[in-house]
Amino acid sequence: MMENNIKHIAIIMDGNRRWAKEHNLPSAAGHKKGVDALRSTVRACNDIGIKYLTVYAFSTENWNRKKEEVDFLMDLIAVTLKNELDEMHKEGVKISFIGDLTRLSSKLQEVTSDAQKKTKNNNGVNLQIALNYGARDEITNAVKQIVASGISADKVTQDTISAHLYTKNIPDPDILIRTGGEKRVSNYLLWQIAYSEVIVIDSYWPEFDKAKLIGCINEFNSRNRRYGK
Repeated sequence: MMENNIKHIAIIMDGNRRWAKEHNLPSAAGHKKGVDALRSTVRACNDIGIKYLTVYAFSTENWNRKKEEVDFLMDLIAVTLKNELDEMHKEGVKISFIGDLTRLSSKLQEVTSDAQKKTKNNNGVNLQIALNYGARDEITNAVKQIVASGISADKVTQDTISAHLYTKNIPDPDILIRTGGEKRVSNYLLWQIAYSEVIVIDSYWPEFDKAKLIGCINEFNSRNRRYGK
C-alpha cells in the first residue's frame, strides 16, 4: 500500500461517448467500457488505502439527453449494481448514493437500497455514487431543511450547511479528478470542493486505470495546499 494522506477522491467520469466515437463504436460501448474503468478504480483505491471515492454517475442535467441513452444508462446502472454487488461486498466495498433518488424508477431504487443495506457494515473503500445529483439542487435542499427545522438565521454557520448536505458524514474531497480534458466542474460537489485540488487529465474515462490514478495522486502530492494562507 503506497504512502498517502489522501482520504477522499472525487471523480467526474467524462469521455465515454467521445471514446466510443473515436473507436467507431456506439455510445453504449463507451458506457460499458466506463464500467470496467470504475471497477478497476474502486479496486485501486482499496489497494492504495483511499477511504472514500465519490463518482459522478448521472447528473440532474443528464435527463436532457436522448431518451434512448437515458434509458440505457439507467438499465446499465441497475444491471451493473446487481452483477457487481456480491464481488464488491466480498472485497469490503461500502456503497452509498447521493442525489435525489426519488426520480429513479422503483426498480432502480430497490437496487440502490439493496446495495446500501448489504454493504453498510463493510470496512473497505466507501464508494459514493452520485445519481440524479446536482450540487445546486443539493444546496437548495439543505437550505430548505435548515429553514424547516426552525434554525434562526443568526445560528446558521458553515457547519450547519455541511450537516444538511448529502455528504454530511464524510470528509470533503482532497482531490477532484476530471477525465476527458474539459476544464469545468459541471455542478458537482460545489460546496465540498472549495479547497480540493483539481486535476484534469486528457484521457477519457474508459482509459482510466490504477496507473493514471497513481499519477493523479503523485500530482497532488507535488502541490502545496495553502487554503488561502
